[in-house]
This record gives sequence, C-alpha cells and structure tokens, in this order.
Amino acid sequence: MARAWKQRLVFNGGPVFAGLAVVVFGAFLQFAHVPALDRIGLLLFDGYQRAASRPYEEAPVRIVDIDDESIRRLGQWPWPRTDIARLTDRLAASGAAVIAYDIVFSEADRTSPPRIAERMIRAGEIGPAVIALRNLPDHDAVLARAFRQAPVVMGYFLMRERGGETVAPKVGFAVVGSAPEQSITHYRSAIQSIGPLRDAAAGSGFISISGDHDSIVRSAPLIAEQNGQLLPSLALDAIRLAQGTGSITVKTSDGSGETRSMPAQVVSIKVGQFEVPTTASGALWLHYTAPHPQRVIPAWKILSGAMSQKGLEETFAGQIVFVGTGAIGLRDLVSTPLRDHDLGVAVHANAAEQIILGRFLIRPDWATGLERTMLLVLGTLIALLLPRLGAIRGAALGAVLVAAMVWGSWHAFTAHHFLLDPTYPVLALTLAYVVETGLIFYREERRRSYIHNAFDRYLSPELVKRIAADPGQLELGGEEREMTVMFCDIRGFSRISESMGPKAIIAFLIGFLTPMCDILLARKATIDKFIGDAILAFWNAPLEDADQHENAARSALAMVARLANLNLEKQAHASAPWPGEVKIGIGLNTGLCCVGNMGSAQRLSYSLIGDTVNLASRFEGLTKFYGVPIAVGSTLAARLPCFATLELDRVRVVGRDMPETLFALLGDEAMASGGPFVRLFALHSGMLASYRKKDWATAGHALNALDPFCPEFGLQPLYALYRRRIAELRHVSLPDDWDGVYQALEK
Repeated sequence: MARAWKQRLVFNGGPVFAGLAVVVFGAFLQFAHVPALDRIGLLLFDGYQRAASRPYEEAPVRIVDIDDESIRRLGQWPWPRTDIARLTDRLAASGAAVIAYDIVFSEADRTSPPRIAERMIRAGEIGPAVIALRNLPDHDAVLARAFRQAPVVMGYFLMRERGGETVAPKVGFAVVGSAPEQSITHYRSAIQSIGPLRDAAAGSGFISISGDHDSIVRSAPLIAEQNGQLLPSLALDAIRLAQGTGSITVKTSDGSGETRSMPAQVVSIKVGQFEVPTTASGALWLHYTAPHPQRVIPAWKILSGAMSQKGLEETFAGQIVFVGTGAIGLRDLVSTPLRDHDLGVAVHANAAEQIILGRFLIRPDWATGLERTMLLVLGTLIALLLPRLGAIRGAALGAVLVAAMVWGSWHAFTAHHFLLDPTYPVLALTLAYVVETGLIFYREERRRSYIHNAFDRYLSPELVKRIAADPGQLELGGEEREMTVMFCDIRGFSRISESMGPKAIIAFLIGFLTPMCDILLARKATIDKFIGDAILAFWNAPLEDADQHENAARSALAMVARLANLNLEKQAHASAPWPGEVKIGIGLNTGLCCVGNMGSAQRLSYSLIGDTVNLASRFEGLTKFYGVPIAVGSTLAARLPCFATLELDRVRVVGRDMPETLFALLGDEAMASGGPFVRLFALHSGMLASYRKKDWATAGHALNALDPFCPEFGLQPLYALYRRRIAELRHVSLPDDWDGVYQALEK
C-alpha cells in the first residue's frame, strides 16, 4: 500500500506541482495588486451595489442642484454673486444647519458694478454712470457678508502640481498613533475661492474626487495632506460644523489596537459623535442609494420663489445642504456603480448620509488575509485532489468551491456590509484546475508514445510493457536514487581500429555490442548510451530493482565469459571481422545518482549523472593498471557478500581527493565458497596487511605463496605490480602515517 501511494505521488507529481505553482503565483498576484485583476473585484462590488443598493433613509442631508432647468430659467453660468448670496440667505433663513458649496469661486465676479466701472474707465468712458456703478455694492462683498451670516463651508480643489496656493484649514486635527504620512494622498497646491469669501466662511473642505482606474467613484476621501498639513473633505467639515465641533480625530493602525502589515495606516476618523471606519488612505467606501427626489431640490425653485418660506423651512431646517452644479455643460458629473452620469455633489451627500446614519461599507483589515488563506487552502486542496478525482469530478468540486466563495462574499455584503473579494481565490482555483487538467491530459496523450519511443532503445521489451501497463512505476524528470553503474570498454580499441577499415569496424562493434547488450537487458539493466566502443549502463531506474547489485555483478561476469567464447568462435570463423583476442575492462560502482530526462530544450535523453558515475568510469580505467577484467567500488563490494571479491588497493583517482578502496570481482557464489578462493583470500588479505605496515619481507613471502593461484584467477599482473612497489618502497623513507594509498595518474 505504501509503495502504491508513493508511485501515485511520483506519477502525479508534475501536474500537482504545476497546480501548486499556479496557486502560489495567484498569491503573488494578489500581493502585487495587479490593477486589471483588482478591477474585477471592484466590478463585482459594483454588481452587489446594483443588486442591493443602500435603501434611502431619511437623513438631514439635502442637495441644491444648479441643473439645466435652473440655467435656462435664471441665466447662464456663472451667475452674479448676488444670486449666490440670495441662495445662501434663503437657505440660512430656512434653518439650514450647514450650507456646503461644491463650487469654487476662484475669480472675482466680473458682473459686479465696480468691476464693470473699472472696465469702462480703461475703455475711456467716464461719466455719471461710471461713478454710479463704482458706488454700487461689490457682488463679492455681498456674498462674503452672506457667508459671514450663515454656517457656510467652502470647497476648494487640491492639486499635485506645484504653483498653486496653500490651504489654511479652519479645523484642527488630532492623530492617535503615528502620523499617516505614507498612506494618505499628498497634494502640493490648491485652487481656492477668493480671499474675502474663504475668510467669511465658517469652514472649508476639499472637493477633489477622482475615480478608480476605470473612472468609477467608489470611495470618497475624507482627509488629505498638503505640505505636511491634514485637510478635511467638504462632507467631513460640513458634519463637523453642523455639530459645532472644533477638531477631528484620526486613528491609525498602530494607535488603535489594530494589527496591519504597515504602521500609520488610517483606521477610522472621529468627528463629534460620529466615528467613521475608513480605508488605509482615509477614504470612505461609498454605499450609494438609488436617486431619490426628496434629496435633490433644483436651485431655481429656491431663487424664483416657487417654494414658499414654509416649504423652504420644511425642506431645509436642520439639514446639511450641499450646493452643486449638475448641469451638463458645467461638467460636474461622475460615474458611480449605479449610474454612468451622476451629480458630483451627490458623492459628498452620500458620504455625509452614511456618516450620519452609520451605514458603512467596510473592507476589514483581515479581509486580505482571509482571501489569501482561502486562495492557498482551497487552491492547494484542488491541486492535490484533482489527479485522484479526475476532470469531471474535479470540475464539480471546483464549481462548488467557487460558488461557495462567491455566495460567501455576497452574504458578507448583504448581511454585514463587508467587502470580501473572491476574485483572486476564484482565479487561482480556476487556473489550477485548467493548468493541472491540461497537463494531465497532455501527459496521458504523451505517455505511451514517450515510453515506446524513448525506452525501447534502453530496456528489454518486458520492462517496456510493465511501464506502459503501470506508468506509476516511472518517474519522468530528474530524481535522486541509489543506483549501480557500469562502464565497459574494449582494451586497445585504438590499435584495433587502425588495423581495420570503417565497415569492418562497424561490423566488429555490432558483433561485440549485440551479445553484451543481450546480457545486460536480460539482467534488467538500462542501457544509457554507447560511447564508441564503450557501454554505459545502470540498474534501479526507471524501475526499482531490489536485486540491482547482484544483477550488475552477474552481468559483468557473464559479459567476460561471453567475450571469451566470442574470441574462440570468431577465430574459428576467419570470415567474420574479429581482430584476434579481444579483452574488456568493466568498472562497477553503487551510490546516489541523479537520473532522468537530461539535455537541452531541443533534445532530451534519459541518462544519469553524479559522482558515482564518474567513479565507475575511473574504475574501468584502473582495470588495465591492475590487470583484472572487473573492478568494483567498496560500496558495491559490501553489497555482494556472497560473491568472490578481492581487495585490490586503496587508490585516489584523478579528480577526486577522497581515496577509494578498489576490489576485483572474480566470480559468483560458487567460486566464493570454493577452497582455492578461500585460501587465496586469506593469503591475499595477509599480504595487504603486511604491505600497509611497511613489513616488506613478510609481504614478499606472502606474494611468493600467492603465485600458485595466479593462473586460476588471472592475478599475475596484480602481484607483479605489488612486487615492483615493494622493491621501490624498500629504499624510500615513508612517513609514520603512510596509509598505502596509491595516487592514480591517469583516468
């Protein structure tokens, strides 16, 4: 069971990893706040507002609209300031709590009699009429007088460009926590009403409102900053003035008990008895109401006398009155989630209504964390389960999860007025499903084609069938596992190739490699490649082979034996291209390797790399030096306790600092249990022990005793080598810690 789960995990690892990677990528996109994706969430919130807009409730907020009908009845804009003064006086006389102008009177009134007189004088017209005009009241002075006698809040525009004016606020701010210098919007200049008017007004607030990337106004900033000074919005200062409050309190994240990713983000704003939850920049999410006739009164009805004094009092007494210009030609129209063209002043009115009624849309500070958690948890769930569920059941599960998240977002909006955005979790879930399903289908389509095209050249037909029947046994791509590696090379191939023509060489190699590969494939080997006359093969990949060590050892012994028969057979048939007696050297080693599809983007090959492979190659080269056909490393020798292995030497191969103990593989279990090998092993071990103790005399006697075994086991070159070493070392002063390690000089 454990093995089946492991195989399933290996087989599904690629698609699962891709699905998880997509989920992590989705989390990264959420962290990066991609505008195009953020807009999807905003559009979803717009849909919520259209489906469940804020029901209109009676609140002390009214709008006086200078609409197209008012322009038609009372004349083109700008009106004389005396008309604005009359409007202000009538609203004040009607008991308006605050009159907030969403209008900036940035220039003097050109229709004012003294201004007309100045223009006439510059034109050379001097007379009684001019003098009379100069003595008439200045329209701006009339309006300023009206402002001083009424609770007026003036609006002004804030700008990011330099060169404008600096606003002198009429309200103080108290900040609980660190100053929100980084989170709120910064401005450098302003366009204000002329000095006499703004000096006469009891309050002032900015009217600069910009939409999101799609120009839709979804929130109203309540505070901003200009040259280090906090400033209130028109709606915020109107509510302050209506309550007679002298200051506004701003709470930031590190002063309110909130925990946020960054300090000094605005959490709430308190003005009088009202505390307003805000965004990090100090803006109020707007929950719009549908247009309501009771809220908006055209300006012409007030100025033309269409409304009686009693009617005015019933409409405006105790109200915060916002005065704005809704006429199409005056361009104070904005796009909102409910309407493409709505009154700009209605944004301020909606903000004031929400503050007074306490009807807030809230984007909780934990919302992003919840959304990211849903993204990671549900995305990981679908990525892990999809390979087991399949495309149809996986789609059903994904649809249920998506529906649950969207419903949860909708329920949070309607029941609690929370703004929870399911965009990124749904996107990650969808992409994980699409990518993972696509990879699974692609893998299934490619699986059999890959197996037959790639592994027919390396494996026996039986193994190919097993892999095709159960792909879970195959790990495509790189993996690390313990493997046994073989290098086999023909001795003196350069000399052989010199004596034969190209066609004869090819025929010779085919005659040699074919029976060698038959032996390897029969013993579950994977043939990696042919390097000229050399063979690179390995065991335990792509399928696990519990007998990899014995299979490798038996293959090497069988190859040596088969080559001996080939030499006899080919020499008996002179017509076959065979260059006399052919000998081979085989290096075997066991250890960790990285095996899988390797190469370039244009061409891949199933192969392996690692220090184990390099050592096997070096061992094959050392077979010539020690005069044995098969050399194996110490790790493999330890895994072959029943085979006839004999320690050759301790050697430090080229390119490697650590020494390795090298063994000769002489035979199988039958040889290992035979009397001759047992005696050979004992004498040989004693010879090596004396040699490493620098007991040259005893080592020499042991070599003499070993001579009778040389013909049977083919060890003449090995013992001749040790005799030469002893003869040389007798006359060399060796250090006390000499360990007998031989430094190989050739690969």
